[in-house]
Amino acid sequence: MLINFKKEITIYIVLFIISSLLVHNSIWFSHPIEHINALFSHGMPYHPFLYTFLIYLVFGIIRLVIKLIKKLFNRG
Repeated sequence: MLINFKKEITIYIVLFIISSLLVHNSIWFSHPIEHINALFSHGMPYHPFLYTFLIYLVFGIIRLVIKLIKKLFNRG
């Protein structure tokens, strides 16, 4: 159970980092400290976590569908 939790947290953190770098790559590489400071003064400072959670849910649904398809074909 704990191993699955660590795996899911790792997936979430990787999604968070990748999506952050993809969306804000020019800011991260030119002014990273200013970008972090601006996050706390943003009108919606939790938006990276919210968007990452939505991406995580989509990937979770895709993983679940793939798991169910594999289980369906392995049964027969």
